[in-house]
This record gives sequence, structure tokens and C-alpha cells, in this order.
Amino acid sequence: MSEVIPLYNLLYLLLPLIVSGWIYFKWSGRKWELGYATLRMVAQLILIGYALVFLFQNDNNWIGLGVLIVMILMSSVIAIRPFREHGKEVFIPAILSISLSSTLILGIVIFGVLQLKTVYQPRIVIPIAGMIYSNAMNTISIAGERYLTDLENGKNREEARAQAYRATLIPQINSFFAVGLVSLPGMMTGQILSGISPLIAVRYQIMVMAMIMSSASLSAAMFLWMLHRKNLPQYS
Repeated sequence: MSEVIPLYNLLYLLLPLIVSGWIYFKWSGRKWELGYATLRMVAQLILIGYALVFLFQNDNNWIGLGVLIVMILMSSVIAIRPFREHGKEVFIPAILSISLSSTLILGIVIFGVLQLKTVYQPRIVIPIAGMIYSNAMNTISIAGERYLTDLENGKNREEARAQAYRATLIPQINSFFAVGLVSLPGMMTGQILSGISPLIAVRYQIMVMAMIMSSASLSAAMFLWMLHRKNLPQYS
């Protein structure tokens, strides 16, 4: 296996993506959403590749703080996409949930687990922060969509909150059960492919699994708690 993937080799994945897009359109009626998401994903990754080259060469704390703020804002905006018609009622809880709970987990990883000599080391902090904030973003999307849908279907707030919280944690709990038996997660696989001992890679993967579960649980719980306190209308 070559160390660098040629760009044209990535074209092999176009076929399953086209099939997926066709099925998505036939079943959901949304013609361009998956295609647009794919183009945006590619463009964003190419751009962020160039941006990371710059960021990794500059360990200025203010730049690091700016990066984290952008991550929090963008993840909050994307998190409420499925129910953005609710506006500030969901955006403020989303940004508070992500910024407070996920930043707490990031701090524990930086100062407790890794014990970095300097607070901001771009090659370490940016990828870890990205994993934490994006995971919180996804869990908030699932939690909010499920909670609001259940309210619209006439369920009481306590039942809707409980079911939304359980549904939110299904992917994380499944990954806990499956790791090592069904799958080798991304960080561990990447480290093994780069030549690091599997026993060392396992330690980092435990850290990643724990921080992902924690950020999912805490951000979803905080988000649902704040929505619950808003007394959003129920429907029968």
C-alpha cells in the first residue's frame, strides 16, 4: 500500500456515492442534498488541508482561541439545521451546550490525560477539538430532532426528553460494544497504519472513545435540559 493516496484513486468512490444519492433522492425526494453535501465535504477538506498547514506552523494562543470559537459557532449552526425554524429557542441552547460541555472535556484531555507542556499545540489540540465538537454537534442534532418531533406527536416533555436522550446515545453505546470486535476506529487504524504499536494505539483510542461518549452525553443532556425548561408547546 502506497503511503500517499493519489487523488485520482478517490474517484473509485464516486460510484457508490452516486448510487447512494439516487436512493436518497428516490426515498426522500431531495434531489441535490447528498450531492451538494459531497461537493461541500470535498471542498472543505481541501481548504482545511491548506489551513492546517498554516495553523500547525503557528502555535499562537490567540489563533488557537479563534479556531476553537469558529468550531463552536459552526458546529452550533450545523447542529440545529434539522430544526432551525425554531430560531433562537434552539440556537442559544446549542451553542451553550457545545461550548460548555465539550470545552470541559477538551480541557480534561489537554491538562489531565495528555498533560501538554503548553496549552496550545496545534497538531494535537485542533484534531482533538474537532472530534469533540463535531460529536457534540451530531448528538445535539439527533436529540433536538427527536425531542421536538415527539412533542409534536403529543408526548409529554419528560417522556420526550428521556427517549431523545436514549436515541442520542445509541451510536456511542453501539461503538463501545463493537470496538475491537467489529471495528478498529479511525485514530487507532491511522496510528497502526503509520507504524505505531497497537498497544500504544489502544491507549489513544480509549481516550478518544471516552471523550466522545462524554461529550455526547453531556452536550445532549445540557441541550435537552435547556429545551425542557423553555416549555415548548406540545401537540395532541
